[in-house]
Amino acid sequence: MKWKVSKQYDGLLLREYLLEVRGISRRILTAIKFEGGKLLVNNSNVTVRHPLSENDEVEVIFPPENRSELLVPEPIPIDIVYEDEDILVLNKAPHITTIPSSHHPSNTLANGIIHYYDQQQVPYTVHVVTRLDRDTSGLLLIAKHRYSHSILFQDQHECTVNRRYQAIVAGHLTEKKAVLDNPIDRAPDSIIERMVASTGKKAVTHYQVKDELKDISLVEIKLETGRTHQIRVHFSSIGHPLIGDSLYDGDTTKLKRQALHCHKLAFNHPLTKERMEFEIPLADDLEEVWQQFKLAKS
Repeated sequence: MKWKVSKQYDGLLLREYLLEVRGISRRILTAIKFEGGKLLVNNSNVTVRHPLSENDEVEVIFPPENRSELLVPEPIPIDIVYEDEDILVLNKAPHITTIPSSHHPSNTLANGIIHYYDQQQVPYTVHVVTRLDRDTSGLLLIAKHRYSHSILFQDQHECTVNRRYQAIVAGHLTEKKAVLDNPIDRAPDSIIERMVASTGKKAVTHYQVKDELKDISLVEIKLETGRTHQIRVHFSSIGHPLIGDSLYDGDTTKLKRQALHCHKLAFNHPLTKERMEFEIPLADDLEEVWQQFKLAKS
C-alpha cells in the first residue's frame, strides 16, 4: 500500500499516521516488524517513530499471510457477487460450512476460496467478515487480506456493516413490525442448542412481516446483536419457528434446512470508503417452498 502525505499530517509520526489515518491495527504493525514486512518513506526503510513531512511517500509492505493447515485448496464452486483487490462478496449456498472445524475439516466455503485464490495466483488466506451458519444462505463478506479485514472488523464494532435477512416462519405474527429483546443462553445439556433465558446475554432482533400465506409468513430481519442462532431462537420462542429448522421445532416436511437467507449487505469499502450495497433474491429452495405453500392455499 502506498500513500502520499498531505499537508494536514505534516510532522505526524509514522506510527500515528498508520494507526489513526490509515486504520492499520497495532497487531498488524507488530506483524510488519517481526514477520517480514517493511515500512518505507520515500523508498527508505524507517521505524514507526519516523516523523512525516508533506508530500512524503509512505509505503507499507505487509508480511506473507500464513494459511491454516486445514485450508487445503478444494475445487468447490463459489458464487461471486462482487470482487476487487481487497474484498469478495459471495452468495453462499445452503448446506456448506463457512470455515473448517473439527466437525467439518474439509469441503467448506473457505477451502473453495483458497482454491480460487490459487487459480488467480493470489497469495492470501481467508478472512471472514460476516459469517453464516452451515444451513443459512445468502450474502457473505470476505476480506482478501489482513489490512482490509482489520478495517472491516473495526467497522463491524461501529455498526457500519449492515445485513438484512429473510426468513419463512410458521403462522402469522400478531405484531407485523416489532423488536424481540430477549436474552439468549445455552440450553442445558447441549453444546449446540440455545434458548431464551434470563441468565443469557442480551439479544435484540428487529423484524417486519413482508408477506403472508395461509400457514406461513415471510419476514425481513435486522440483528442488533449477533448471538448464536439468534434469529432461530427468538422466533421459536414466540411460537413461530423457522420452516425447516429441526433444532428449534420447525416444520421439516417441505424443507430440510432453516428457511433463513441473508439478502441484503451494506458496508463501507475498507480502502476507498465508498458505500457498497448488495441485494439478491430469496434462495431458490426457499422460493420453491414459498410457491408450494401458495399453491396449497389455492
